[in-house]
Amino acid sequence: MPALFVTGTGTDIGKTYVSCALIRALKALGATVDAFKPVVSGFDPRDAAGSDPARLAAALGDPGAVLRIAPRRYRAPLSPNIAARLEGQTLVLDDMVIDAVARTAELRDGLLVVEGAGGVMSPLTDGETNLDMIAALSAPVLLVAGSYLGTISHVLTALVALRGARVQVAAVVISESLEAPDLGQTAHALAPFLDRVPLFLAPRGESWDAGALADHLLLHRETP
Repeated sequence: MPALFVTGTGTDIGKTYVSCALIRALKALGATVDAFKPVVSGFDPRDAAGSDPARLAAALGDPGAVLRIAPRRYRAPLSPNIAARLEGQTLVLDDMVIDAVARTAELRDGLLVVEGAGGVMSPLTDGETNLDMIAALSAPVLLVAGSYLGTISHVLTALVALRGARVQVAAVVISESLEAPDLGQTAHALAPFLDRVPLFLAPRGESWDAGALADHLLLHRETP
């Protein structure tokens, strides 16, 4: 597992929160880890410190790594292909895949946490989605969902799409939705549908310890 693609059932559900906690936990276990966000929209250069790439950089302990982590940054808070077009650019999936593969090669025995933009089926280019990039990378997926009403349908729909593309799902993480904080009830209802896919719960708060998730991913990585 040289790369792990973190995607979600939608946008603004906690992918970066989970990714940062996972990075901190992996580092605490002595693992070599880096982060890559192929494209980010809604990026304000005047407030770069508040951006998702900056949060990933902070988790790595390298605050200056924002531009390296996110080489394609666009101002408009729209889907990446539209945000890029507004700045006179066209996103090409092959370019993003090549960058991710190169970053993975640089790590050698490490793990590259690749955070997608939006959900599994959110567009990256004018004709391709996160799922297309995941399939091109042959990367296992960490699927992040919320705890809100309706999340079970969203998780199962995302799993159908991922499995249809023959993508390996390493785990599902339910990230606590602030307006629907009952993680336990959501997990209990979802678990019977997961067919042996491990399920982890991520309560909100910087104190969340993703150690169990990191342990699982490292063990899975070492198991043929």
